[in-house]
Amino acid sequence: MSKGFKLLRVEYIFSVIIPCLLCIYLNDYDIVSHIWILAGFAFYAITGNTLNDVIDMKDPNEKETLERVKGYGRKEIAVLALASFMLGTMCFMNSILVNPILGFYLVIIVCMVVFYCMFKKLVIINHIILGISHIILPYFMVKINAGDTFINFLPHMELYESLILAAITAVAFTGQMVHEMIDGDSLAKLKPKSSQLVIWIACIISLLIAILSFIITKYWIFLPIVFFPLGIMYIYRIPRTSLLGRTSLKDIGIILGNLMLIYMIILIIA
Repeated sequence: MSKGFKLLRVEYIFSVIIPCLLCIYLNDYDIVSHIWILAGFAFYAITGNTLNDVIDMKDPNEKETLERVKGYGRKEIAVLALASFMLGTMCFMNSILVNPILGFYLVIIVCMVVFYCMFKKLVIINHIILGISHIILPYFMVKINAGDTFINFLPHMELYESLILAAITAVAFTGQMVHEMIDGDSLAKLKPKSSQLVIWIACIISLLIAILSFIITKYWIFLPIVFFPLGIMYIYRIPRTSLLGRTSLKDIGIILGNLMLIYMIILIIA
C-alpha cells in the first residue's frame, strides 16, 4: 500500500461514524437503509482531516503535521480534501433528494467544521462546535433519514436516547480536550493549573451525565465509556506541561475510539 494513504487519516473516521451507528442501534434501524449517510460521513471525515492539514501546513510549529505530509505540497493535500468532499457530497445527495431537510443539516455541519479548522485556538467554543458537528447533528441526520421526525424538520427524540447521546457527547468532549493539549491547540494556551481545572470540571460533569443516563435508561452496555473521563482525570491528577507532542498518548486515544467503533458494529450485528 502506498505510504500516501496515511494522508487520509482514516483512523479518525470513528469520531463521526459512531454517533450514526449509535442512532441505528438505539432505534433498531436497518443499517442498509442508511448506508449512503454512513459513506458520506466517512468521506467527509477525510475531508475535514485533510483540510485541517492544509491549514496547519502553514504553521512551522505543527511538527506532527509537517512530518506526516513531508514531500507533499499544500495543493496536493487540497486535492485530496476536494476529492473526498465531492465523493461524500454525491453519497449524501441520494438521501438529500428524498429529504431536502438533510441538506440543511449538512450545510450546518460543513460550516462548523470549516470554522473549527480555521479557528482551532478558541478555548471551549471549538469543543462545543466539534461536538455538535461530529456527534449531535450526524445522529439527527440518521433519525431524519429514517423519517423519525416531528414538524417535518426536527428529529423525534425519546428520553432514553437523549440521555445516552448526552453521555457520549460529554465523554467525547473530554477526549477532545486531551487531543488538543497534545497538539498545542486551544486549552494548551492556558496555564497548566487552569487547563487542569477545566479538564477536571469537564470530566466530572461527563461522569455525572453518563452515570445518571445509565441509571435511568438501564443501558449498562455502554458503561465502558466512563473509563475515558476517569483515565483523563488520572492523566491530569497534576498540572501537566509535558503533553505537547505526546503522539503516543494521542495514538492510544485513537485506538480506543476505533475499538468503540468495532464494539458498536458488534452491537448492531448482535
